[in-house]
Amino acid sequence: MERIIDHPILGPQKTPGKMVSFTFNGKVLTGRQGEPIAAALLAGGIRILRRHEESGSPRGLYCAIGHCMECRLDVEGKGPVRSCLTPLEAGMRISEGRRLPNEITGRKRP
Repeated sequence: MERIIDHPILGPQKTPGKMVSFTFNGKVLTGRQGEPIAAALLAGGIRILRRHEESGSPRGLYCAIGHCMECRLDVEGKGPVRSCLTPLEAGMRISEGRRLPNEITGRKRP
């Protein structure tokens, strides 16, 4: 698990949350309670968060401050969320952001 615990500009990490388990696409991972989901996934080696709606190309964390929607994921019970802004909770069941339906036909894109 890769984490920055003493940042050269921001300084040492404040008191970290306790380690909790969660799942991403069915894989059990651990992260620090309260940290952004995106941070927990990055620390767990996950770089692909979803696929582009039309091309299917892999998408990952982009702005990390909530302005874009590139880090959008599905959290069971919460629906689609921006993973850079959503705090990790114990037991979360998270999956890749769903591809949006085609607005003309109403069917999911391939």
